[in-house]
Amino acid sequence: MNLAGRILEVLPQTQCTRCGYPDCAAYANAIAKGEAAINHCPPGGLQGIKRLAAITGQALVALNPDNGNESPRNIVWIDENWCIGCTLCIEACPVDAIVGTHKLMHTVIEAECTGCELCLPVCPVDCIVLENISGQATGWDAWSADAAQRARQRYEERQQRLSALPSAPQPLSEQHKQSRVQAALSRAKKQTSISD
Repeated sequence: MNLAGRILEVLPQTQCTRCGYPDCAAYANAIAKGEAAINHCPPGGLQGIKRLAAITGQALVALNPDNGNESPRNIVWIDENWCIGCTLCIEACPVDAIVGTHKLMHTVIEAECTGCELCLPVCPVDCIVLENISGQATGWDAWSADAAQRARQRYEERQQRLSALPSAPQPLSEQHKQSRVQAALSRAKKQTSISD
């Protein structure tokens, strides 16, 4: 296995992008090429930095605070009373841990959620809630090699599925997002008035 592959094996595979790269594989490649430091992965924490230092021979350094802080592992759940079915969270989830369909409520497959938090900023109604599931444990003490492997597999499967689509989905324009949100809010208001 090449250096980038060995580095990728010790990253937690949350696909959170906090490192500044689009996914864990891109960060691993950048480290292997000497283009990125080993201290940009908050989910891996200090233990992750130690693993990366052992593989690369680089000096042990503290986590770069510009990339975030090491913290307990979170997952998300959706407050179904507020979900408007806009699908923006589904599109944002790198491991397909959110299921649902347009105009209907969504839910999180909690066992598959990596806690990347990429769904939070796209939710127009703030119906997504973080839940600490590791207590005080952080970094690799809050994550397992099996969970990382499963997350990597789900990410790679999603990437394959998206690349097989007839035309790759284009990023939604802000105007399109707003129109979808407005339509969903209108439907929600109608349902509320019907049930009253």
